[in-house]
Amino acid sequence: MLAQRNPHDAYRRVEFDARIASARPEQLVGLCYEELSMALGSAIRAHELGDNQRRSQGLTRALSALTALQLGIDGSAQSASALGQFYGGLRKAVLDSVPNFDAARLANAKIDVDDVAAALTGAGNRSILE
Repeated sequence: MLAQRNPHDAYRRVEFDARIASARPEQLVGLCYEELSMALGSAIRAHELGDNQRRSQGLTRALSALTALQLGIDGSAQSASALGQFYGGLRKAVLDSVPNFDAARLANAKIDVDDVAAALTGAGNRSILE
């Protein structure tokens, strides 16, 4: 399976898998945000380059990261409803970009993802993602 990817993608996947294997549960949320942000950026860049296969791979990785985040929502947490709506909106943006790619919408989604990740890793919330 790795033979079908370029060396950079294979290395990134192995490195990411190693980080997942060694992560504590609370660190997995941060890794999902990181993967989601990278996947959105990758899809946008691939679209700019006219690389439909890599664009599709980026969108697929984004959906995988979103699925993991959605499954990880603690239904009893105060933020559960807000996170569910946030992830649902991101999922819609990604899915809508499959037939009609919208780079601007995905770029805005990436900014939102990065902002939420930064807030979760801020000084007062460092334990959430570490």
